[in-house]
Amino acid sequence: MDIGCGSGELMLRVLADSTEATGTGIDLDPGDLARARKAAEDRGLTPRARFVEESATGTDRGPADLVLCVGSSQALGDRLPDALAELRRLVTDHGRVLLGEGFWERTPTPGELSRMWPDAAVTDHPGLPKLIDLAIGAGFRPEWTETASLEEWEEFESGYLADTEVWLAEHPRHPLAEETRQRVDRHRARWLTYRGVLGLAYLTLVPALVPTRVTTTA
Repeated sequence: MDIGCGSGELMLRVLADSTEATGTGIDLDPGDLARARKAAEDRGLTPRARFVEESATGTDRGPADLVLCVGSSQALGDRLPDALAELRRLVTDHGRVLLGEGFWERTPTPGELSRMWPDAAVTDHPGLPKLIDLAIGAGFRPEWTETASLEEWEEFESGYLADTEVWLAEHPRHPLAEETRQRVDRHRARWLTYRGVLGLAYLTLVPALVPTRVTTTA
């Protein structure tokens, strides 16, 4: 199961590598889901890949042996502890969760926060130790902890804007150019502000089994 699957790339790669697996991607964006279905068809994965347009909040799908939730925990609740509790509910007892979640590399200054996303606050993300503590508190053990490198961040953010930047350079007088330029410049200013401040952790989480209470009788 892929929560907030977007265009489905990660789930499709898993299915391509695991030839007996089936997967369900959940998202609210019909455009992304259309691209996901087309990608599945192009790779011959349509029989094993299902993409559904619906909210993941309180979903009755699952449990699944592998739950992917990369940059989309907000789809499971406004508070990270609630989202983690939902992930524990959605994974089988011997499965795995791959969680991609933001964390502060260091505490941002008030000036930095004012230049990030609207209403950005220190409480929007924990530090990495707190993030792992929250996962443990939700009933997981962290099998593997990785963090995105600065190079990966730059590749992601630059790639997100690259096509639009080229379009702006080639169409300076287009009726939509000014609106697009403002949007792109605003996005770039934000990510250059949180560059080196906001990190992304990839946590492979193992469900912790509840110990069975042994009752003895005299």
